[in-house]
Amino acid sequence: MDPRQRLIVALDVSTAAAARKIVAAVGDSAQTYKVGMQLYTAEGPSMVRELVGSGRRVFLDLKYHDIPNTVGAAVREASELGVCMLTVHASGGGKMLRTAVEAAQGKPDLLILAVTVLTSLDDVDLGKIGLRGGVLDQVQRLAALALSNGCKGVVASAQEAPALRGEFGRDFAIVTPGVRLAGSGPHDQARVVTPAEAIAAGASHIVVGRPITEAADPAAEARAILGQISTQYPVASNQ
Repeated sequence: MDPRQRLIVALDVSTAAAARKIVAAVGDSAQTYKVGMQLYTAEGPSMVRELVGSGRRVFLDLKYHDIPNTVGAAVREASELGVCMLTVHASGGGKMLRTAVEAAQGKPDLLILAVTVLTSLDDVDLGKIGLRGGVLDQVQRLAALALSNGCKGVVASAQEAPALRGEFGRDFAIVTPGVRLAGSGPHDQARVVTPAEAIAAGASHIVVGRPITEAADPAAEARAILGQISTQYPVASNQ
């Protein structure tokens, strides 16, 4: 896999104009862009179509979590947009996850990724919402549920990635948000790592937002992160 496909640049902005500015500034230093709730709510599917039409890969991060029929319908619509990845919440349960996977069967290259535990949460937060055990226990339970129901990967912190690789092997994607460069603040993330740490831990893809999008030279920042990725992953790896 091209290292540029392992780096996902988060377009956490409110307008298509701002998103286009980031994409132009990054240039060929990245191929995949995350469209999340903020940009999608502001601009709708037209932004996704524009990115796909320009040859970019899109990670649609809307974290679907609803009754199975509703999620299945949403996944079918998203698959027609040409996205390469999309997210559903693993806590929606096995039936919802299976329905999402079945809805994407016509798009074999589409990765259905199950969100395990948000990187803004820690053990104390989980206890407050009534979940027993720590973050790692919950991530492992939800990953097992997702993979057994056909999901091709999970979204999890790199702090849990080694345990996931050890338990479930290497034939699935681990997409890791909460990635920050050394010396930058965690912002609203509780479980953060550097790009090199994430890849070394077993992440197949990393999501990076502000360290790239707010940099003076976004392309140079993206290239620096690609350099960290390349030192950890052989270019020929298919994972």
